[in-house]
Amino acid sequence: MRVFVTGATGFIGSAIVPELLAAGHRVLGLARSDRAVQALAAAGAEAHRGDLDDPDSLRRGAKAADGVIHAAFDHDFSRFAENAEADRRAVQAIGDELAGSDRPFVVTAGLPLIPGPPVTEDHAQPAGPGATPRRSEQAALALVDRGVRASVVRMSQAHDRDRQGLARYLIDVARAKGVSAYVGDGTNRWAAVHRLDAAMLYRLALEAGMVGARYHAVGEESVPLREIATAIGRGLDVPVESIAPEKADGHFGWLGRAAGMDAPASGALTRKRLGWEPTNNPGLLEDLTESTAFTVVRTSA
Repeated sequence: MRVFVTGATGFIGSAIVPELLAAGHRVLGLARSDRAVQALAAAGAEAHRGDLDDPDSLRRGAKAADGVIHAAFDHDFSRFAENAEADRRAVQAIGDELAGSDRPFVVTAGLPLIPGPPVTEDHAQPAGPGATPRRSEQAALALVDRGVRASVVRMSQAHDRDRQGLARYLIDVARAKGVSAYVGDGTNRWAAVHRLDAAMLYRLALEAGMVGARYHAVGEESVPLREIATAIGRGLDVPVESIAPEKADGHFGWLGRAAGMDAPASGALTRKRLGWEPTNNPGLLEDLTESTAFTVVRTSA
């Protein structure tokens, strides 16, 4: 099929594109710059000029496709609520075009932040004051009643040797502060997935996903933050220290809440329902050990 991919030149999207092409699909990638157009051409994909803030361009891209993967998101976390609203509007615009058709629509969302055992695909996103501002999942599932074949991929901390999700921001803080910190005893956990495994999941969800389904891009259920901080300290050659929870915001800035949260998640149901096997790539700690994010420090030493 011809697949319209938003975020096609981003961290995850640039892995989704070759995954789709290798499976025999054609790709129409959203491009907001000449550089993006060139990158898509080099990958063997078509470019569709547009932007997340231009709903008409999103509708035109969806109209020209047999299916859509929405992988774009502005990761400026200092404007997270504003970017989450732009994300919701983008989902709505694409859904307007797909309504009443049989074309699949795979939407990216975040994992639910629910304390306790690892969250599963059957857990709904929390509502209320403590909920995340991101509403892409709710917007996508609301489209089902309008005849849209929507499903959701909930992303954990995606990584490879060049980037490590939120861990990359931990690296930046550790470099600036001269210490790699974790909160409390550091036993709080993050789920993680290699970007190539995540790309495979998007393809499977597009090809075989069920209407209204939620899938977890989780290759590792629970990586302790103390182990992440230790790998970062080793890579930067800085001390590894615990900080009190009340000092997390002051040390990590906007990352303070995430650095202290316990957010394990399971991908067992996704593996069972789609036959997804995220076993062919390094884990988060292994990628951190070899991370190119430390290269500048090591070179200048």
